[in-house]
Amino acid sequence: MTTDGRIPPNLDVRHSCGCPVDIEQLFDESYGRVLSREVGGQGFFSAFYDRFLAASPEVAEKFRYTDMPRQQAMLKKAFYHLLAFYASSHADYYLHEVAVSHSRVHLDIPPRLYDLWLETLIATVRRFDDRFTDEAELAWRLVMSPGIVYMKFHYEREDTFAL
Repeated sequence: MTTDGRIPPNLDVRHSCGCPVDIEQLFDESYGRVLSREVGGQGFFSAFYDRFLAASPEVAEKFRYTDMPRQQAMLKKAFYHLLAFYASSHADYYLHEVAVSHSRVHLDIPPRLYDLWLETLIATVRRFDDRFTDEAELAWRLVMSPGIVYMKFHYEREDTFAL
């Protein structure tokens, strides 16, 4: 939103009826639906990580010794920080620490894996959200993208290596 409360033209997304879409509301509603469902006996985050690890041997190797229930809880927490970053354009301490921990000299999560992460996330949302639409997909992409850009930006930054 602009300072006067209007939606910038490049984010003026509309339903097929022509009415404006509230991106945050659309994301929140979709997120609520995916959290409230199990598919194939799995919750959303468990299914996401199964899909993500299967998507790439490099990803599977990165998570080889990871406590996955703990990882799922951390991602759930990170979603709130990603939404806050989208809404405010301000990276809080938590998001900054995650970016630093994922940088080249720490966990070494290369930028290309964030694109795979997003595509895997969208595929998992599509599977869990029984009312998934193109507008919902766009909302997920718009909400997640600023945080992904932030993470990628800090991958090589030497001034962010202090944890």
